[in-house]
Amino acid sequence: MRSVSVIGIGETKMGSFPDKSLKDLILEAGNKAIEDAGIEKERIEALFLGNFNSSYWCNQSHMGPMAAETLGMQDIPTIRTEGACASGSLAFRQGLMAIASGMYDVVIIGGVEKMTHQSTPVVTAGLASAADYEYEVKMGATFPSLFAMIANRYFYEYGNVRKEMAMVAVQNHDNALLNPDAQMHKKITIDKVYGGFPVAYPLTVYDCSLVTDGAVFVVLSATEIAKEITDKRVVEIIGSGHGGDSLTLHGKTSMTSLNATLKAAKEAYDMAGVKPSDIDIAEVHDCFTITQIVNTEDLGFFEKGKGARAVAEGKTALDGEIPINTSGGLKAKGHPIGATGLSQIYEVVTQLRGEAGERQVKKDINIGLTHNLGGSAATCVVNIFKGW
Repeated sequence: MRSVSVIGIGETKMGSFPDKSLKDLILEAGNKAIEDAGIEKERIEALFLGNFNSSYWCNQSHMGPMAAETLGMQDIPTIRTEGACASGSLAFRQGLMAIASGMYDVVIIGGVEKMTHQSTPVVTAGLASAADYEYEVKMGATFPSLFAMIANRYFYEYGNVRKEMAMVAVQNHDNALLNPDAQMHKKITIDKVYGGFPVAYPLTVYDCSLVTDGAVFVVLSATEIAKEITDKRVVEIIGSGHGGDSLTLHGKTSMTSLNATLKAAKEAYDMAGVKPSDIDIAEVHDCFTITQIVNTEDLGFFEKGKGARAVAEGKTALDGEIPINTSGGLKAKGHPIGATGLSQIYEVVTQLRGEAGERQVKKDINIGLTHNLGGSAATCVVNIFKGW
């Protein structure tokens, strides 16, 4: 396989934008990425777009050609990928494989979602479609209730980590305060998390990720081309893994160690030839605070049952042993479903380039990882990047 690198990144601010359409979001993020890459649009050979549910929320399907036409590239082939919250990462992986195989030299990958214009019941119904309708949704389950079950099972197996879950929220909000593109610029405390509106025990509103509009685009090229084009630090994709598991929560072998993550992480680590201890920085899927703790364990950063203690000891902080979610994460930067995986990639590339401003990790960092789940961990994509 050919080596593939990131040459351009662009994103919108995350938030609620009633006056912006899907096309507005795509145009802003896409043009930023192309400008950052420093190439002519004519060099881009294909477009891969991650989008979860615009058919329902925006009455717009056939999203690939719409995105290409919006960006003035209507004559290139396009593909839309859907994998719930991992839709953007799946698009990225398709673009990666297309270049690695020799099919293309330069491609653009995007992710977009717009949902804040809809009512809470409509947004909730749309999100719930990523779970199993017959066995879960029809019985009243939503994602907060499903992940609350994961939290309670974790408490049973490893002890109550409610305080550490609140610390995850506080830490990610602190990081988001340093990120101008983050949706939530709000400092919170542990007591604030405890006292938040109850959602599904033990989760309060401050344990939950945000409802977000936003778009992110990334331009990839073969690494030999990247070295010729860019005057920025070359960021190579050295590992990528895609894991799957049952759609239902009850179909999983464990609720506290998620097989999709284990499979995707192993594939990515093996491809990259690195170990968890080699990772300098990571963006980890934190749709709920318990999820970040479980995921950091499954990724091998901490022993099983020790992920909460790592948060309490400051190991995941901006100046910690392995900074996690320096962007603010889904929890505070935002969770624009189809764009979330690419939003994570945007942050890791920005950090590896040394362009993250006030939130820039101070120690030398060369290897970064992104971890993106879909649904209740039915889909997982892990990517590993190295700056040269």
